Amino acid sequence: MSRPTGSWQHQAQHRGRMWAASPAFRRQLVLLRSLLPQSPPPSSPPSSVVGRRFAPLSSPSGTSGSLRAAHAMAAATVYEADAEAVVRRITPPLDRARHNGQAAVIGGCREYTGAPYFAATSALKVGADLSHVFCTKDAATVIKSYSPELIVHPILEESYSVKDDERASVSSKILTEVAKWMERFDCIVIGPGLGRDSFLLDCVSNIMKHARQANIPTVVDGDGLFLITNNLGLVEGNPLAILTPNVYEYKRLVQKVLNCDVSEETASEQLTALCQKIGGVTIMRKGKADVICDGKTVTQASTFGSPRRCGGQGDILSGSVAVFTSWAQHFIVSNEQPTEKRVNPMTLGCIAGSLLLRKAASLAFEKNKRSTVTTDIIEFLGKS
Repeated sequence: MSRPTGSWQHQAQHRGRMWAASPAFRRQLVLLRSLLPQSPPPSSPPSSVVGRRFAPLSSPSGTSGSLRAAHAMAAATVYEADAEAVVRRITPPLDRARHNGQAAVIGGCREYTGAPYFAATSALKVGADLSHVFCTKDAATVIKSYSPELIVHPILEESYSVKDDERASVSSKILTEVAKWMERFDCIVIGPGLGRDSFLLDCVSNIMKHARQANIPTVVDGDGLFLITNNLGLVEGNPLAILTPNVYEYKRLVQKVLNCDVSEETASEQLTALCQKIGGVTIMRKGKADVICDGKTVTQASTFGSPRRCGGQGDILSGSVAVFTSWAQHFIVSNEQPTEKRVNPMTLGCIAGSLLLRKAASLAFEKNKRSTVTTDIIEFLGKS
């Protein structure tokens, strides 16, 4: 029996044919032959990825004077990633003698228990050996009931459960407990289901500082982005930090850091400026196409996923990106390429995570149509 084909698939194919047939596409299509080119031309970005080069997302003439004066940069070229090639190259082979890493999710409070579960389970489904969740005591039993595969640590506290004169000692105790596990982690996700309790955010700030000292790749999503938007020092100058904002979170970041509104006419330049102003971080701007920038190059992953937008997909993405990023680090180090030729593993992890989520969402939608929810998408991660 052939697969049912909905109108959304026809629309996506039609849009693709129109774009592929356009003169602009033909003029600017460039094939980058390998993930780690031996002798990249001077015009190639340092983080070249198999893919196509597109025109800038913006027009130079549309750049605002203040942004141009502040950053003085040329229009950013956007590279369409060959995401499947990236996934194939960085995914380690299954080997009994090889460890595929441990992931940790910092998040989960009495109001939000689904988000940390989605992120941690996605990390497992991608291929991590173990996945941990550090959450509040109220959330722990609920998250444990979702899955026996997750290791749940009920150690975080919110303001209502801590007396004012005990805050310093409780905060120190939480950090000590997390630090005991930190050396085991290959990647960390900060924010899914974290909430915005002031004491809890202070504790997580200390955990982020410790993770940074331990050189652990850290994906910041959800309420973690609320935290760092109000305390940029937590990620400033950290090349192992990945921010994954949606449209509203991105708007807040731009207003806070660049002191202006989001500009779609100068989108690629603005994203580059944002990365450079924060310093060192990689930003994955989620949307119709996921646009990824490390302050040097702008790459997009635009594989069509699903027209159904259900809450929790960003949590799948954060867990997936974290694991792929840790694998990309090992891949690049094992290839022993000169530093100037190395691809940014943060970018590779974002590309791979984006593709996996989009393919899983597409498969889930083919089966469940409008009733698709996040748990349906997770079921298809292994088939994607």
